[in-house]
Amino acid sequence: MKPIVIIGAGPAGIRAAQTLVTHGLYPVLLDEAARGGGQIYRRQPANFTRPADTLYGFEAAKANAIHQTLDELRKQLDYRPDTLVWNAEAGQLDTLHEGRAARLDYASVIVATGATDRILPVPGWTLPGVYSLGAAQIALKFQGCAVGERVVFAGSGPLLYLVAYQYAKAGANVVAVLDSSPLSAQVRALPGLLTQPATLAKGLYYRAWLTTHGIPVHQGASLARIEGERRVQSLKWRNKKIEHTLDCDAVAFAHGLRSETQLADLLGCEFAWSPLNRAWLPQRDSAGRSSSAGVYLAGDGAGIMGADAAEMAGERAALALLEDLGYRVDPQRCTQLEQSLVRIGHFRQGLERAFAFPEDWAGGAPDDLMICRCEEVSVGDIRQVVREGHWEINRVKAHCRVGMGRCQGRMCGAAAAEIIAHESDRAVGEIGRLRAQAPVKPVPFGLEVEP
Repeated sequence: MKPIVIIGAGPAGIRAAQTLVTHGLYPVLLDEAARGGGQIYRRQPANFTRPADTLYGFEAAKANAIHQTLDELRKQLDYRPDTLVWNAEAGQLDTLHEGRAARLDYASVIVATGATDRILPVPGWTLPGVYSLGAAQIALKFQGCAVGERVVFAGSGPLLYLVAYQYAKAGANVVAVLDSSPLSAQVRALPGLLTQPATLAKGLYYRAWLTTHGIPVHQGASLARIEGERRVQSLKWRNKKIEHTLDCDAVAFAHGLRSETQLADLLGCEFAWSPLNRAWLPQRDSAGRSSSAGVYLAGDGAGIMGADAAEMAGERAALALLEDLGYRVDPQRCTQLEQSLVRIGHFRQGLERAFAFPEDWAGGAPDDLMICRCEEVSVGDIRQVVREGHWEINRVKAHCRVGMGRCQGRMCGAAAAEIIAHESDRAVGEIGRLRAQAPVKPVPFGLEVEP
C-alpha cells in the first residue's frame, strides 16, 4: 500500500504528521535537516546543551512543543531525516540519503518545504564573510557560533531584527542594523499590525532592545557595497543620498523571505502571481488543496505567513487530505483554523507595508554586479539579453544561463526577475516565472541507487 508522504519537518510538516497519526494513519515524514523543527525552531545537535530560552527566546515554549510532538510521534510514523527530495512526479518522489538515491511511491503528499532568504545582491556580496540572514541564524542556532567578530545586519523584514537581537543577546558584537524600510512606512502600517498585538509587541521589543543596548539602528538605509580584499573589511551604506562607512568583518543581509516552490511546480501545481509576496506561488484553496490531485500545500512554501500560521496550515491540510480519503473530521476545527489563517493574513499585509520591497534596487544595480554566482551572469549580461528583445524570464535564462546553476534560481531568480522587469519596462509579475527542473538542489555524480 502506498503511503502518505509529508515533505518537510518544520512547524507545518510536524503538525500535519500529528494530525494524520491521530486519525490512525502511518505517514512518511521526509526532512532534509538532521533534526526536525524547521528553520524557525531549528534544533541544536544532540551533544549541545544550550537551554531553549537561549536559543529561541520568546518562542522557546513553541519550539519545545514542536520538538516534543515530533519526539512523541517517532514510533508512530516513518521519520526520515537527512533526506533530500530532489525530484517529484505524479505518484513518485526521488530522494537522497547518505549518498544513496531511492524512489518513493506515494498515495498523497503534503508539501511543507518552507522558505529561504530573498537576496538582492550588492557589489561585494560574493566576498567571504557575507551571509544571508537565514545562514547567520543557522550558524548561531545549530553550530553555536557567530559569523564574525563585528557583524552588520542589513535588508528588511522581521527576520532582520530577530537575528540581530539573537546575535547581540548571545554576546556577539553587532556593529549596526541597516533597515532599508523608512520609519514612516512602519508607522503607517501600525493599524494593520495591531491585528496580532502579541506578535507586534515582540517585534517592537527586539527593536527597542537593540537601541537601548547601544546598537545603532538606521531606517531607510540601503546597503551600497561591501568592501574587502580577501574577506569583508567594511561596507558603504546610504541614507537620503548621503554615504556612510562601517568597519566590519561580516555582513548578513536579505530582503524578506521567498517560498520554496520547486517541488510544487514539479508536482504539476498551477501557479498564480501574488502581489503580496511579490512572487509566483502554487495555488491552493483555504484548506490547502492544490490544483493537482493528491497534492496538498502548507506553510511558508506556499506563501510567507510565519511559524504560527504554518502549524495551522499543516493541520488544516492534513484534515483536508483526511476528508478526501473519506475520514470524518471536526468541521468546527476546520473552520476555526481557516478563520485564524485569514486573521494572520491581514497581519501579513501590514508587515508588507511596514517592510516595503525596495523597488528602486534594479534601477541602481551596476552592470558589473554579479547576479548568478553559479554561472557568473552579471546584471549587464541580463540587460543585454533584454535589449536584444527577450523579456520572458525563461527565454532570458536560455540566452545567458541565469538560474541554470547549482541553485536552479533559488538564490538569483528573484533578483534576475527584477532586473528583467525594470529593463523591459514591465511589471515584475508580467515576465513569467522560472520553471523548476530536477534536481531542485545539488546531488552528487555517480549516485548509488537502492534496489
